[in-house]
Amino acid sequence: MSDTYRADFAPVAALLADRARAAMLTALMDGRPLAAGELARVAGISAQTASSHLGKLLDGGLLAVVRQGRHRYYRLAGPEIAEVVEALMRVSPPVPVRSLRQSGEARRLRAARTCYDHLAGAVGVALCAALLDQGLIEEDGDRYAVTSKGEEVLGELGVPIADLRKGRRKFAGPCLDWTERAPHLSGALGAALTGRMIELGWFERGGGRRGLVLTDAGLRGLADAFGCIPAPAA
Repeated sequence: MSDTYRADFAPVAALLADRARAAMLTALMDGRPLAAGELARVAGISAQTASSHLGKLLDGGLLAVVRQGRHRYYRLAGPEIAEVVEALMRVSPPVPVRSLRQSGEARRLRAARTCYDHLAGAVGVALCAALLDQGLIEEDGDRYAVTSKGEEVLGELGVPIADLRKGRRKFAGPCLDWTERAPHLSGALGAALTGRMIELGWFERGGGRRGLVLTDAGLRGLADAFGCIPAPAA
């Protein structure tokens, strides 16, 4: 095979093959930036060691810096980085649960969480399936397209379909969920829909940085708007 059609992913793999850097990337999977000190605490390392790791992740293109005055915050360089981390989670062994608190957090994350900036977990998978079943989105190769019915329903909910199509980010597609082994909705549409549902009070932040809690209003909203009735959490 010609080298033209191959990518040298070894340097990226080497960056990911460190537990401290992996912990930092996982902490940033909800799309919100964190300061170096917060990431050091998450990884259980010193500030000096964290600075070295962050420099390597920046140089490797996995992180970006957000500046607010004199302060620097770090975030994932983009949704494609979150997709890489999510994919690795699917083929990685689970972290052993050693306490009742960890067990509760794991259960909540499996039920509903953010994958960078879009809804994941059992509820995210159920929503994606409902959107397909109701004919609001349809498969278009390796992506999703919104149907005319979907444009109407999502538009009434306040999701700006036309504006999303003008952006540079992939409009919509499946993202294989690492806990459910089934697709949830990603891309600009997945992010906008998730943000709108949080604004409407259908979901609340909880259960760690990535965790989302489906509210009673969310249960009604998902059923009324999309015919989506998530299974009760185990």
